[in-house]
Amino acid sequence: MDRKLNVGVIFGSRSVEHDVSIVTASQVMKALNPAKYNVIPIYIARNGLWYTGPNLTQLKNFTIDNIADLAGTKETHLSPNANYPGIITPPTAGLFGKNDFKALDVAFPVIHGTHGEDGTLQGVFEMANLPYVGAGVLASAIANDKAMTKTVLKAHGLPVLDKYIHFTRREWLANRHQILEKVEEIGFPAFVKPLTLGSSIGIARVEDRDKAALHIDIAANLDRQVLVEQAVVGNMVEINCAVLGNEEVRASTLEQPVTYEEYLTFGQKYMGNASAGMKSQERVIPAPIGDELTQKIKEAGVATFKAIRGRGTARIDFLLSKDTQQFWVNEINTLPGSLAFYLWEPEDLSPTAVCDELIQLAMEEHSEKRHTTYDYKSGLIELAATRGAKGLKAKA
Repeated sequence: MDRKLNVGVIFGSRSVEHDVSIVTASQVMKALNPAKYNVIPIYIARNGLWYTGPNLTQLKNFTIDNIADLAGTKETHLSPNANYPGIITPPTAGLFGKNDFKALDVAFPVIHGTHGEDGTLQGVFEMANLPYVGAGVLASAIANDKAMTKTVLKAHGLPVLDKYIHFTRREWLANRHQILEKVEEIGFPAFVKPLTLGSSIGIARVEDRDKAALHIDIAANLDRQVLVEQAVVGNMVEINCAVLGNEEVRASTLEQPVTYEEYLTFGQKYMGNASAGMKSQERVIPAPIGDELTQKIKEAGVATFKAIRGRGTARIDFLLSKDTQQFWVNEINTLPGSLAFYLWEPEDLSPTAVCDELIQLAMEEHSEKRHTTYDYKSGLIELAATRGAKGLKAKA
């Protein structure tokens, strides 16, 4: 019998989507098959400290004020040694205590937004030579930046709303009047969005210049950059599609969220039944849009994933005009809430099966990297050494 894999489920982090991440992690840890995996919870607190311990698998334990007080919970950190991927837990007391090292076979990150879904954590995994579930550094960074997403997808011929502006917090503070003039050129209604956040945090539909200024102030407090884009007017609905794969990618059943506003708020996404995450949101599955349009959106979802060089999974959110049947890619979520488990259930793929496949995809992706040569004997050091203090600038 093959040994069980040590799977580090990493969640929390310094992100406004911190709580959503805890809910998703709880669902993932419940879905992981205990006959195949040793689940190692790795929680990153709001202050950036890393913790591990068996009681971090229980959602109810995150209601306490200080997670460090939870029995069996210890500070830890990821080993940067590429030859020994794992976590290191320092001794709790004693002069001669030793660090506890626990090897990891694969990391399963479920951090949403900043410091987890934006490529930063993925870069740490790459340096540590640790296989990990989901998109790589590049795809994560592109998808996390709404303006860059539009640029890349437009270059690949995919439909995006291209009437928008984006700007930094500093630009807003220095050129408020000029930016508002550009917002008026886009026209109202418009959407104000923090450039790199998800879960609808900080998003607002605005109808005039004053409301735009108010919500840009709010968005700029949540993110260093802000996006303002045109709103689709008319009979518009949201259609979401999950994808799964590396080189070979398939699309899930489509959903149509039942919205109460022109866009889904954080509360509509998560607060109906908090422990169920995105699954608690009211939705119609499959989306009632007809077979032909369903197929087109599925194909666009797969093409979007490939355009950003995605790996593992993602949920692509589309906007659809029911009047014209025209649709646009709205956002890409490379680590979607609840990992979009509910979109695979109509395909007879359980959360446990999705997790199995994601881990297998992660291991395959890491194995493929082993065919890349990282060592190149250039002779540069020897040459520089023979030329003394002047180094390579010295003439032979």
